[in-house]
Amino acid sequence: MNPSPARFDAIVVGGGPAGLSAALSLGRARRRVLVAAAGPTRNAPADAAHNVFTRDGTPPAELVRIGRAQLAPYDVTVREAWAADAERTDDGFAVTFEGGDRVVTRGLVLATGVRDVLPDVPGLAELWGRGVFHCPYCHGWEVAGRPLAIYGRGLDRERTLHLCRLIRGWSGDVVLFTDGPSDLPAEDRARIERNGIAVREERIERLVGSDGDLEAVVLGGGEVVPRGGLIVSPDQELRSDLPRQLGCPLTADGRVEAGVGGRTAVPGVFVAGDIAPGGMQSVVSAMAGGALAGAMLNHELLEEEFAR
Repeated sequence: MNPSPARFDAIVVGGGPAGLSAALSLGRARRRVLVAAAGPTRNAPADAAHNVFTRDGTPPAELVRIGRAQLAPYDVTVREAWAADAERTDDGFAVTFEGGDRVVTRGLVLATGVRDVLPDVPGLAELWGRGVFHCPYCHGWEVAGRPLAIYGRGLDRERTLHLCRLIRGWSGDVVLFTDGPSDLPAEDRARIERNGIAVREERIERLVGSDGDLEAVVLGGGEVVPRGGLIVSPDQELRSDLPRQLGCPLTADGRVEAGVGGRTAVPGVFVAGDIAPGGMQSVVSAMAGGALAGAMLNHELLEEEFAR
């Protein structure tokens, strides 16, 4: 006879800043919590997490270590395992881990994150998280004042203009590489160039760098354009299929639809971090979203208990 599955007040799926912050909120609310943590955090390739109050410059793995250590006083269990499946039950949810182990819970916080789909440019992946980055608030200071670049292939008009406006705060020498013919409207291109940003339409052959730092962009004809940093706005995909399994609607850009505090359309399911809609994708935003999602789930549990 199989033993009854372990039961928790809440299961947090995801062991990054969002998930650990949600677990901290729930643990301090005297909830029995399981954190399903597996795989590296999205910012693992970076040397350090920046723009993080009191922890600026801390390596990502060290942030996770500190976050886990600070869960020790509470009834929070961290499990190094991938949550493969989730389903609604009569009184909550059941989560099945790889290997078949099954646990049940009254509520869920999904902080499973996203996976960046990087442009297929030789050398780019090796520099990702340092010389190539997505957020100047996180990595801009380290390359400030250097000749910088924007990767513009595949971006719509609004995103292109946004990145051009944004990156000028960190450098007065910026090139927009479209990696092929540009479909920018003439008025937008003129506006970009009036702001001192050159537009180059040649195909990019490769990026050159060392020790994580970008040194140059090599174009198809062999021209070497020295650059000290490249901002990219990559496509993203959900790291986990749990939101779809649970019936959570997705936004047009592939994140999980949610309201205040990460409340989804599925009662008892909250989201936090990069899979939540809107907002800036950063460590501090993930922390804030996780703390709020944990508190909102606790409020929902309290309401259920009070009604009984």
